[in-house]
Amino acid sequence: AAFLVVVSFITPYQKSPYITAGNLLVCFGILKRCFFAPFCGLHRDLEAAMTERMMKRPEYVDELIRIIRSNLPKEELLDKLSDYHDNDIAEALDSLTASERKRLYSVLGVQRIAQIFAYLDDAEPYFKEISLENAAKVVSEMDSDDAVDALEDMDDRTKHQIVNMLDQDAVKDVNLLSYEDVEIGSCMTTNFIVIHNNLTIRQAMRELVNQAGENDNISTIYVIDDEEKFYGAIELQKLIVAREHEDLEDIISRSYPYVLDHEKISDCIEKIKDYAEDSIPVLLEDGTIAGIITAQDIVEVVDDEMGDDYAKLGGLTAEEDLEEKTTESVKKRLPWLIILLFLGMGVSTVVGMFESVVAVLPIVMCFQSLILDMAGNVGTQS
Repeated sequence: AAFLVVVSFITPYQKSPYITAGNLLVCFGILKRCFFAPFCGLHRDLEAAMTERMMKRPEYVDELIRIIRSNLPKEELLDKLSDYHDNDIAEALDSLTASERKRLYSVLGVQRIAQIFAYLDDAEPYFKEISLENAAKVVSEMDSDDAVDALEDMDDRTKHQIVNMLDQDAVKDVNLLSYEDVEIGSCMTTNFIVIHNNLTIRQAMRELVNQAGENDNISTIYVIDDEEKFYGAIELQKLIVAREHEDLEDIISRSYPYVLDHEKISDCIEKIKDYAEDSIPVLLEDGTIAGIITAQDIVEVVDDEMGDDYAKLGGLTAEEDLEEKTTESVKKRLPWLIILLFLGMGVSTVVGMFESVVAVLPIVMCFQSLILDMAGNVGTQS
């Protein structure tokens, strides 16, 4: 396609050395975009891969595989696995056989499996290796945002079967997070601590201890009023060092930042980044707390937004387009390339009308932004 456009720029003006020289400058821009840019990208990819390989610790995964295949007694195997991070175990799953994974599931238990599956990009193949009853238990143990991500990867039939087997609290969380992917509510979790504003310091500490058994996001405690509406937030450190005789109101931050559940991610991403809090509450329209966005969720949201932005700079509609098939990509790009081919011919005709000017001042070819921009568009699409 790039070759056809190059020919279309050169052919009409073979008699003019000045026009040909100018068009060669344009052609060089096209060829640079089409042929040199991919190699530059390949260099960057290789450099990134080498850096990742140097920083990563693949020996952990190798150790895990050897331990799992060592036929140790259940108790001893469980004890050894407790020394490794859930993410390392998640990476090791792909290197195990189905029978080895099934044996591992029986050793780990539902709660640990839920923590491990949260690190998988696509957990559906692994959910198929356990019964629907156990799959429902795993989903119930997962954080609500991770549970929703796992369910979205499943086919509709399996998803409905698992949802029907969930406990009441898990069903509530899953239904609560049924937002569009572009809405901030789709990223939140219901794993947080909440207390009322009319408690004493001692009562607040007791409530924190009671809720911490099921909610591990305790660095920020959220406060609600008598109408169950968001009132403010308390840092865990402030609550710990507060004296019993102090008033809880004195350590509540009333101006704590928040976002609304139906806000677009792209609209509130800057607010989330600027405040740099461990977590930020997500409110419903009536002011009640629907969930929170944790620091990990914020990193994932920012990474996804930046990935989509860089993809658009490369002529892609989203980062996922990098994984699409060649035939699909050709269907998207070829019509634009054909349009650009004919537009290039039109631009060349317009340039021909000023052949006498170019013959006197050849340097003006360097300022023909219309042609140069078209060259860039052709290179990007190619």
